Amino acid sequence: MDVNQSLALLAGLSPAQFMRRHWQKKPLLVRQALPGFQPLLSRAALFKLAASEQAESRLIVQQAKGWRMKQGPFAPRSLPPLSQKAWTLLVQGVDLHDAGAHELLQRFRFVPDARLDDLMISFATAGGGVGPHFDSYDVFLLQASGRRRWKIGRQKDLSLQEGVPLKILQNFEPEQEFVLEAGDMLYLPPRYAHDGIAEAATSGDGKAADCMTYSIGFRSPGRGELAAELLQRLAEFSQDDQQADAPAGRRAAKAPEIYRDPGQDATATPAALPAELAAFASRAVQDALKDPLALACALGEYMTEPKPSVWFDEAADEWDAEAARAGRAGVRLDARTRMMYDADHVFINGESYRAKGADATLMRRLADGRGLVPHELRKASGSAMALLGDWHDAGWLRQEPLADS
Repeated sequence: MDVNQSLALLAGLSPAQFMRRHWQKKPLLVRQALPGFQPLLSRAALFKLAASEQAESRLIVQQAKGWRMKQGPFAPRSLPPLSQKAWTLLVQGVDLHDAGAHELLQRFRFVPDARLDDLMISFATAGGGVGPHFDSYDVFLLQASGRRRWKIGRQKDLSLQEGVPLKILQNFEPEQEFVLEAGDMLYLPPRYAHDGIAEAATSGDGKAADCMTYSIGFRSPGRGELAAELLQRLAEFSQDDQQADAPAGRRAAKAPEIYRDPGQDATATPAALPAELAAFASRAVQDALKDPLALACALGEYMTEPKPSVWFDEAADEWDAEAARAGRAGVRLDARTRMMYDADHVFINGESYRAKGADATLMRRLADGRGLVPHELRKASGSAMALLGDWHDAGWLRQEPLADS
């Protein structure tokens, strides 16, 4: 992607300009970000996806007595009738299940993959919404069909209503108001309060238009979350290293360092934590952080770890190594695969690999482009080709033969 090329998607701004002026700073309203846009999934297809165990979905209904929320999956007839007002169906991670949604998400890869999360579809009847709220992450709100009225504001009072199943602001104070039609898009930075209400609308043929909003969301890991994950992974690395030092079939030759206190005096205050134990714990953490490569591995593995609801099907076809070496086939990453890299490693679906030289360049091209064409793939070394074959067998990527091969 040329980050200096102006895009209608960003109201004529280039990705570089958008990131400097708006990203995590201020909203951006884009009229006709995608002119002539049509929903990628029909209402029936979305409802079918919401019935699947593999998709994460929620039903939100606003009633006179208050809000009600239910987790999916939803049987076809368990959803409220379309004639009932003020209900919303949310389906997360649609990009993992629909090729068109995955392709749409690629348009936003001017933001690092480590931050890009998923595409959620919101279907709502007239009056439907999820209440005034704020998100801890950036979001692009693309109106796919129908009409939705958005009220937004830089909310200072973030107190929430009590006794409701949603995080709804208690004292929402909107500052701006927009009505989004199909193809319009609104970008909001983190913690920017917003409330979107579906409105009745008709399509070009005079029929009622479904209100569908696509939310392109981003990951914003918290400091505590990152620290806990990285320390846990660093501890596992240390255990793996100790086991790796052992001869085959024998216990580790190097026993793990444990806390010892031969100089401990008898104590009349047994509940007090020993200062020596605190110092031992501090050294253990500091030692775990000393190796920058280990820390980079832990971070890369965490950021590429698939969500718990994601699993891969083994490849239906065998890996054709001969076709790959002969330049008769390329590869394409599965939509569910998360692949990233740093200066020393390649990370894919929670695993890390040291990479250098021509193979590192090739793997980075695969990660950035989500695929390799045949003439690129044939340049892979024997070990890289074997690794790609393993990823193929695990369902992480697929082989794409040339059309005439």
